Amino acid sequence: MKDLFTRPEKILRLMWGAALFALPVTSFRWFPLLSDGTLVRPLAMYPLMILLPVLLLLGWRRKIKLGWPGAFVALGAFVLFAFAATGFGLLIDPLPLRGQIYSGRAVRALGTLIIGLAFYLCAVWMNKNTEDLRFSMRWILAGLCLDLAWSGLQAVTFYTGLLEKETVTHWQLAFSMRELVRSNRISGLAYEPAWLAGQMATIFLPFLFASVLTGFRLTRFKWVEPVLLGTSLLVLLATYSRGGLLTAVGAMGLTIHFLGRGSVRAAWGWFLTGFRGRPPSRLLRTGILLGLAGILAGSFLFLGQRDYFRRLWEIDAESLSEYIIDINAGARGAYTAGALAAYEQYPWAGVGLGASGFFIYQNLPDWALTTVPEIARQLSPESRLYPNPKNLYVRLLAETGVIGFILFLAFQLHVLGDVLALWKRGLPWMRFAATAGMVAWWGITFYNFTQDSLTTPNLWLLPGIMAGLSAGSALEERRT
Repeated sequence: MKDLFTRPEKILRLMWGAALFALPVTSFRWFPLLSDGTLVRPLAMYPLMILLPVLLLLGWRRKIKLGWPGAFVALGAFVLFAFAATGFGLLIDPLPLRGQIYSGRAVRALGTLIIGLAFYLCAVWMNKNTEDLRFSMRWILAGLCLDLAWSGLQAVTFYTGLLEKETVTHWQLAFSMRELVRSNRISGLAYEPAWLAGQMATIFLPFLFASVLTGFRLTRFKWVEPVLLGTSLLVLLATYSRGGLLTAVGAMGLTIHFLGRGSVRAAWGWFLTGFRGRPPSRLLRTGILLGLAGILAGSFLFLGQRDYFRRLWEIDAESLSEYIIDINAGARGAYTAGALAAYEQYPWAGVGLGASGFFIYQNLPDWALTTVPEIARQLSPESRLYPNPKNLYVRLLAETGVIGFILFLAFQLHVLGDVLALWKRGLPWMRFAATAGMVAWWGITFYNFTQDSLTTPNLWLLPGIMAGLSAGSALEERRT
C-alpha cells in the first residue's frame, strides 16, 4: 500500500496496460453474478475495476491531477438526462415481457452505461501527452497481436484440417461464451465475427492506418505497422462482416478526404514522376498497379464465395423491404422499426434506458411477420428472447427521446472537436493522433448503426484518448 502513494503511476500503468491488452476478449466466461444471456463481457473490466477506484482515490488525495476536459460537460448532460429519462420510464411501466420487468431492464441498462463511462474516464485520465499515448499504443498493439494469433489459429482450423475443430472449440470455451463459428468465419477473441470487425474498424485499424498515412512510427521497425495493417485487413475480410468492412473502408476513405489529401498528393506525385524516370522505376509503378488490382479482384472474389455477401449486389427485389429481407437484414430492420414506434409514442424523453424491447414485438411491421423466419421463431411462445433495436441511434431515440439523442450527438461532436484541435496544433505526434481519432470517429459513427450496446469499449476508448490528449496539450500550451 505504501508503494501506491509513493509511486502511484506504477500500479496505474500496470492496470491500464492490462486493460488494453485484454480488449480483444469481449465475452469472457468467468464473470460472477451474470446470466448466460449477458453476452457483452469485456475482460478488460477486471483491471478497470482496480484502475478507476485508484485513480479517483489518488485524485481525491491530490497525489495525481485528474483533468476535466470540456467533453465531460456534454457527456455529463447526456448521462444525467439518461438517468432522468429512466426515472420517467417508471411512470410508463410497460407490461412485463417474457419474465423481464421494467426495473430489471433499467438497472441493467444503467449498469452498462456506467461500465462504458469507466472505459471513457480511464482513457481520458491515462492519456495526457505523447508518452502516455505511446504507452497505450504498445499495449493496444500487443492485444492486437494476440488477437491476430488466435484468428490465425482459427483460420488453420477452418481451412487446413491440421487442427480438430472440436479441440479448438474446447480451447475457446475456456475463456469465451461462444464456441467457434460454424460457418467458418473468423471471430478472433471476440464473441462473433461482426464484433471482431467492429474492433478492427474502431480501435486497431485507426492507429495502424494513421501510422502508415502520416509516417509516424509506433515501433522501432518501419515494416511492423504496414505488416500489422495488412494482416488486420486480411482478418477483417475473413470475418465476412458486411457492416465491419463497409465501416472500415468508409472511415478510412473519409479520413483521407478530410485529413490525408496532402499525403495522397505527395504519393501520387511520386507515383507519376516514376513513369518519367528509368525503366526500373516504371516497372516498380506498374507492379504496384498490378498488385493493387490483384488485391481488389482477389478481395471481391474471396467475399463473393459466400452467398451471404453476393446478395448485396445480386438484387432481385421490387421494394426496399424485399431487398432488406433478401440480404438477411430483415430481422434487424424489423427490430429497428419496432423500436421507433416507442419513440413515436414518447418522443421527448423516451421510455427509459433498456425499455425499448417492451415495445418492439407489438409494433413489428407487417412484412416481417410472414417473410422473416427469425421473427417467426422469436414470436413463438417458447422463445425467451428479449429484443433489442440493433441500432444505437434508434435505441437512444426510443429510450431517451429526442432530447437524449441530441445530447449524445453533442458529445460525439465534441469528440470531433477534440480531434480537430489536435490536428491544428501541428506536431507530428498530434497529427498522428488526430488522424487515428478521425478514422475512429467515422468508424464509431457508422458502427453505431449496427449495434446498440453502451458497454462495448469500442464506443468509448478512442474518444476518451482524444479528449485526454486534447486537454493535456491545451494545458501544456497555456503553461508555455
